[in-house]
Amino acid sequence: MLIFAAILQLFVALAFVSIPLVRHRYGTSAKVNAEAELTRQGVPGTVLKDNNLSFDASGHETAAPVGVAVVMVILAGLNLSGSHWGQVLTWIFQSVVLIGNGLILHSQLTAVKAVKAAFARNGDPMLARIDVPALLKAAESGFPSWVPVLQNARHTVVFAASALALAVTVIA
Repeated sequence: MLIFAAILQLFVALAFVSIPLVRHRYGTSAKVNAEAELTRQGVPGTVLKDNNLSFDASGHETAAPVGVAVVMVILAGLNLSGSHWGQVLTWIFQSVVLIGNGLILHSQLTAVKAVKAAFARNGDPMLARIDVPALLKAAESGFPSWVPVLQNARHTVVFAASALALAVTVIA
């Protein structure tokens, strides 16, 4: 049973690195499109950098998912070796992954609201007039049309594999 949990954890690891890979490959195109939309709105493109808005795989956009993937690979190794620690740590970290993925999904679903709120907190009148939905839509157009399918598959894999891995460790 722990072999099955390990396989599931490897799927979670792959799912977590999929989006940073896409962002690394297409993030520049998304940035160019977002900057063009800002120019169309009469706002300098530097607004993105000034407010730490990026569409590439820089900083935590890569570090966090790769960190999760590394933990999942370590857990898979522990479970494959039959270590008791594999089961214990699976309960801890797989639960964290479930909650974390829920937060990721929430942030994706509320991106417009979050960016609007961040711009409002800044107090800059120029930021307040940005059409955020148009900005984010322009950025999204820089990614291939299959990316939303990948995101949905990623969430499905992470939620299902994590829940199954937890269930398997109970049985084992």
